[in-house]
Amino acid sequence: MSEKSTIDIITEWDIVAARQLGRNVAKEVGFGTVDQARITTAISELARNIYLYARAGEIIIEPIEGEDKKGIAITATDKGPGIDNVRRVMEDGYSTSGGLGAGLPGVRRLMDHIEIQSLIGQGTIVKVEKWL
Repeated sequence: MSEKSTIDIITEWDIVAARQLGRNVAKEVGFGTVDQARITTAISELARNIYLYARAGEIIIEPIEGEDKKGIAITATDKGPGIDNVRRVMEDGYSTSGGLGAGLPGVRRLMDHIEIQSLIGQGTIVKVEKWL
């Protein structure tokens, strides 16, 4: 199985590259096409957030193993402005960009676990996991 892979998110093309890498790793781990689509959608949202709000960051994609199970972990890291109210951004419909506000709440629904750490002026780390 593949090791941890990192994609720098600087341009919109990097979002596409992160999606493709995520799909490939998900397929290697053994996820079916529906879960591959869920995983790539989550990666797309996380990478787009980096691109829109922080201007630059990285997506780390890695296969993971637990007790008798396999999965995939995606970590989105940036040194952007940070999120001042994590609880609020996790509410459906909340948007700072004028979008649909489906971003992080959508990612939470697509994945099995989400963890967000953010410090104002220092950046944000979002880690998500999906298990087979």
